[in-house]
Amino acid sequence: MAQRRRKKLTSVDKANVLASGRLWREVITELGKEYPDVELEHMYVDNCSMQLVRKPTQFDVIVTENTFGDILTDEASVLTGSIGMLASASIGGNVGLYEPSHGSAPDIAGQQKANPLATILSAAMMLDLSFDMPEAARSIEDAVSHVVEDGYRTPDLMQSGGKEVTTAAMGDLVAEYILKG
Repeated sequence: MAQRRRKKLTSVDKANVLASGRLWREVITELGKEYPDVELEHMYVDNCSMQLVRKPTQFDVIVTENTFGDILTDEASVLTGSIGMLASASIGGNVGLYEPSHGSAPDIAGQQKANPLATILSAAMMLDLSFDMPEAARSIEDAVSHVVEDGYRTPDLMQSGGKEVTTAAMGDLVAEYILKG
């Protein structure tokens, strides 16, 4: 993934305290040798958390184990305005799993308040990475950007002057932009 982007990989662990973190760091360091064109840096999770708030642009691709990943994606969601904006992928092995980084939000189930954009962006990521369809992925990403730029918002993103829409309406708006090209 880092080779496809800015060629920078940040591996996040807690090697200063956890034996599993030391193993993680060892394995990542060895794997890093297979990608000499990618800059590899190691960072403790507490520092990474602080750095995400301080200067998020310093990161390109972050790899970590699930617990730290869950925490860091929740924190990073504040940078995008909502956890409903973050696409996610677990890639490795034979099959990639693409899903939004947020949970199920049972408190708003059936109310048409959920933000579908992270799910839609996860589908774009799947088209790009698993099906080698980058043009289709860009079309979806561009449509999402246009919908947001035009002020459409689900309740989690609502702000003064925004146009509040339901979950289904947001999906329909993205589909309309895709069809318009």
